[in-house]
Amino acid sequence: MPTWLELVIRVGGVLVAFLTLPLVVGQAEHKVMAHMQGRLGPMYAGGFHGWAQLVADGIKFVQKEDVTPREADRAVFRLAPVVALVPYLLVLLVIPLGPDDLVGQPLDIGLFFVLAVVGVGVVAVLMSAWASANKYSLLGGLRGAAQLLGYELPLVLAAASVAMAAGTLSLGGIVEAWRPWWLLWQAPAMIVFFVAGLAEIRRPPFDMPIADSELVFGYMTEYTGLRFAFFLLAEYVGIVVIAALTTVLFLGGWQGPFADAQLGWLWTLLKVFAVSFVIIWLRVSYPRLREDQLQRLCWLVLVPLALAQLVLTTAVRLAL
Repeated sequence: MPTWLELVIRVGGVLVAFLTLPLVVGQAEHKVMAHMQGRLGPMYAGGFHGWAQLVADGIKFVQKEDVTPREADRAVFRLAPVVALVPYLLVLLVIPLGPDDLVGQPLDIGLFFVLAVVGVGVVAVLMSAWASANKYSLLGGLRGAAQLLGYELPLVLAAASVAMAAGTLSLGGIVEAWRPWWLLWQAPAMIVFFVAGLAEIRRPPFDMPIADSELVFGYMTEYTGLRFAFFLLAEYVGIVVIAALTTVLFLGGWQGPFADAQLGWLWTLLKVFAVSFVIIWLRVSYPRLREDQLQRLCWLVLVPLALAQLVLTTAVRLAL
């Protein structure tokens, strides 16, 4: 197969996943929240189990007027939703779906690349907050910057633990080195990574930058129509990315109970959707953390736990 054709197929597959998986997660969130909270609305659109709710939401966003505040920095204001989306697309390029290079672009330093790109999310928050010329947006952006910069540290430390255990920065190499007993050995790192990942994508209970009861809708207050929809899409893509990274780093990726490499992609997707369900469940179950609680959890719980796990991993590696 020509190199250019292989490249087109790989990039096309990633684009399909980028446009499809977040919509599936969004539809699942509508239904899961409807069942857990007794919401009737999302169960009616289109008839059977509210199948058309996502379609109705899409039509609603397309029809809404695209408004830019008069005092806003127009170029930055309009660019921010794109900056929020692009990093997640780049991350999906290097996350392996299965063995035998079933990945958009295999990288020997895939984990380093992922951690670097995910950190760009704070730029989109600050761009939208500052460019909106709105005090509620600015407050939300400052909260977001403090939150994202703080939770970067435990996220990186937890990822470093599993990379040290596997002896490689390649995401595919980490999956190949993974063993079932890592579920116990690397459990603290997995918890830290998962919680820090939730804070990175600003999902409840870590939604202080949005805080609709305090800040209208935080850094997204002035956005309407498709630009607002892009921010929501970025949130759902973020769910997929965090679930996929948790799967690849800590849950064995494509490894399943049966030694059938042909079904590797299926095991990966099942684990990703299972972790996504947990993210949705947490949104329904826990109230928003206060700012002091959020920072205390980061610096007094997650960071020490991640450092302790890193020391444990170092000791085990030296012993082996």
